[in-house]
Amino acid sequence: MQRRHFLLFDIMPIIGTAAAFAFLVVRPFGFLEFGLLFAMWLLTGLGVTVGYHRLFTHRTFKAAPWVEGLLAILGSMAGQGPVVSWVALHRRHHEYSDREGDPHSPNLSGDGLRGALRGLAHSHFLWMRRHEYPNVVHYAPDLIKNRALVRIARLYYYWVALGLALPAALGGLISLSWTGAISGLLWGGFVRMFVLEHIVWAINSFLHMFGTRPYESRENSHNGGVFALVSLGESWHNNHHAFPESPSFGLNWYRLDPGFWLIKTFAVFGLAWDLKVPSEARMAAKRISATSDSTPRAA
Repeated sequence: MQRRHFLLFDIMPIIGTAAAFAFLVVRPFGFLEFGLLFAMWLLTGLGVTVGYHRLFTHRTFKAAPWVEGLLAILGSMAGQGPVVSWVALHRRHHEYSDREGDPHSPNLSGDGLRGALRGLAHSHFLWMRRHEYPNVVHYAPDLIKNRALVRIARLYYYWVALGLALPAALGGLISLSWTGAISGLLWGGFVRMFVLEHIVWAINSFLHMFGTRPYESRENSHNGGVFALVSLGESWHNNHHAFPESPSFGLNWYRLDPGFWLIKTFAVFGLAWDLKVPSEARMAAKRISATSDSTPRAA
């Protein structure tokens, strides 16, 4: 199953991205392609960061059942695994972060340049070929008790297919052409999946080796503030590891965090509540550096 998933959803987007560039000979990249790529990236990316990560993995807030279902479906459309197994893997990552047992640490592959390169390759991409599958009964007992989430997880492959079919259908309908449908599939489907995957994987790999480190945490997490918008707030990674219960990864209003903006919007309309943002006193107690988080540097 791991090999099949790796081939379908990690290798296939690379092939699809190459095909998208080849298809430019037939249909140039335009507003339609950009719109579908951006919209599908934003929707599925928010499904991952707000749904999979902040809501289901860390329970940083509570949400209305239909919001939970929508976020789980959008996260599934990203093609990064069913919600229950994704949560189990990520909770194991936090339990063993940068120690033996962490499924994707870049810091366990030896010393020197060779070890660093091997670690980056492993944590960014290669670990997904074969890895220990965490026991979901142990790591995600709350999710397997939620029948709606379990049903969504069982339909995972259908949600991924929907994430490819939707931009293809919109591309065809908007352009009234078969070239628009294929272009929508390629740019709103495969390229979108490729871009989002590598953004998420870079959090696991590069930000466990490089960046700023303002807060105490027992692993090697770092912030990469310049990537805050494109990562939808995920690149405040040291902040997140220091305060994993917080729905805000930026922690301060001036640190861009689109994922938290969506959660706050849900809260304004009564669709999300019990946001566990750490107090100023707690953040001050963990602060170890006054270094600006805006420019990544070597660890």
